[in-house]
Amino acid sequence: MISDLSEATPEQLLHAAEESVRDARLLEVRKLELLLAWADLHSGDPQAEPDAVPVKFGGPRLITLGGDGTPEIQDLALVEIAIARHEGVLTTRNALADAFDLRHRLPKVWAGVRAGRCEVWVARKVARWSRKLDRHQARLVDDAVAAALDEAPARILTIAEAKIIEADPAAHAKRISDNRRGKGVWYPQPRPGSQVDDLDNTAGIGVVFARIDEADAVAHARTVEDLATALAEQAAPPADGEAPLGMDHWRAEAFAMLADPAAVLAFLHGTDDEDAEPEPSNTAPAPAAEIVVHLAQQADGTLGPLARVEGLGPRLLDQVRDLLRRHTTITLTPVIDLHTGRSVNGYEHPTDVKHRTELRTTGDVFPHATGLFTQHGRAPDHDHTTPYDKNGPPGQTGDHNDTPLSRHHHRAKTHLGYTVLQLGPDRWVWGTPHGLYRLVTGSGTTTITRAEYHLLEEQAIVLAGDYAA
Repeated sequence: MISDLSEATPEQLLHAAEESVRDARLLEVRKLELLLAWADLHSGDPQAEPDAVPVKFGGPRLITLGGDGTPEIQDLALVEIAIARHEGVLTTRNALADAFDLRHRLPKVWAGVRAGRCEVWVARKVARWSRKLDRHQARLVDDAVAAALDEAPARILTIAEAKIIEADPAAHAKRISDNRRGKGVWYPQPRPGSQVDDLDNTAGIGVVFARIDEADAVAHARTVEDLATALAEQAAPPADGEAPLGMDHWRAEAFAMLADPAAVLAFLHGTDDEDAEPEPSNTAPAPAAEIVVHLAQQADGTLGPLARVEGLGPRLLDQVRDLLRRHTTITLTPVIDLHTGRSVNGYEHPTDVKHRTELRTTGDVFPHATGLFTQHGRAPDHDHTTPYDKNGPPGQTGDHNDTPLSRHHHRAKTHLGYTVLQLGPDRWVWGTPHGLYRLVTGSGTTTITRAEYHLLEEQAIVLAGDYAA
């Protein structure tokens, strides 16, 4: 413990910050463990006690809070532990339900959480999402999430979502069907005061909410984006000293313009005469869409029921078909073999190398980074792990020497003295300027020691030659 933080060295502050994260995680685990111990003390049937007050007269009873396979708890026993936790009974019930699910249905995840490998709130959310699965279906979620606990929270939850759908595709198909019956478009009326409220000022602004089929939403977004781009290109340049209008503005203009289809057609055909009939065209391209779909092959050689669509997330195969139903021309790109590698003699990473790297990593490979490439418009910077030397040997650029980073992390690596070694096409070892060391793989970020860093440094030298072609 550092008594005076103002006198601490950078190294001491970094290690203290690291320890505080672990301590905070273990403290949250301890709170759940205390709750579970209390529940274990109050798991007997109170109606079996002598002189028990019958349930119909308000007496205590056993209730089930967690999913299939979790124990029961006396309902009135939660009142006192809620007081000790300084919270309401409902909050305590929710916490205990999550704790029951972790201990009894997701034991591998629970073991990882107790080891401090991830935030407790992430594990609790996985427990809550998977509660409707039976205990056997929950094992699929447990295995996948436990293997991903070193990843960023968003990536853990993405994996959990996919595995929950995969564990019970019939239930997910029903969710889709139920949601489609609840479609609608709403134009809420402004509430009194909203025109002048500083926090909710809607003066001159209308709000629209819509729930429509996903395929229709994708098509609508594409139409709005195309029209917004055309409007922005045709707009007059901003006056001196004024900033140009952003694409959010032009998307709003495009959305509003769709209320008058004739005006849209007239604009797109380059005329101000809204009554003019557009000239027929036999060369207009069919609607185009590019989607990258990741599929898993099952043990029997068939495809699983689930696909991961980049930019959207896990989807049933039927949903993927719906996404393509508007397109009369569909081009299939062959499967990219991520086990192969390639190197070239030039400085720029070839497109196929960039594509393979992005598919292998799915996101920024800086330690503990959360960014996923498919969720942002900016492509990653493909940095040479070992700096390119124009007088160096051939084959410096390729899968073996490619570190995809966001621009911010790329700048930090370049200018602040970070070190990075590449152990293969999907493994990197990082050292920070003040002595923190991390191993980054497709499964997330793991803390390593200085000694482990130097052992891996020797492997990096050997493996670089193995992956160069």
